[in-house]
Amino acid sequence: MKEGWIDDSYLILFEDSDEQTEITEGYHIQHYLPGYRIMAILGWDDFIITNAEGEKFKVPTVPLVQKYLEKQERTYQNIKLEADIRFTGKIKWYVQPLVFGGDPDSKENMTWIDIKAHQELVRYWNKMYRDTAGE
Repeated sequence: MKEGWIDDSYLILFEDSDEQTEITEGYHIQHYLPGYRIMAILGWDDFIITNAEGEKFKVPTVPLVQKYLEKQERTYQNIKLEADIRFTGKIKWYVQPLVFGGDPDSKENMTWIDIKAHQELVRYWNKMYRDTAGE
């Protein structure tokens, strides 16, 4: 894993296939988007995922729904990231996700968590989304 700034976005890149497999399993991506695996977390709010053909897509961490897949042409492998120790090992999280009406500008709605907590919260809120939206 390597992380840092790329343009105006913070990127957490999972470089090798074993790491991608482990991260993909931790987020239960196969449950929500069968056939995809996580390559990166972009800007803390989105995943960069790939399919079996190697095509890249951006999708929100919540909701992980096919209709929100956005094709990406950018190559993320072998890129230079500008390290920033303030954010190393941290992921920004909205206490109430935006899709559930959370305010992205409220300091009370934002916290910093590690990747294990992020995996748990992504799974929890995606289940809530599926249960309430019927998707």
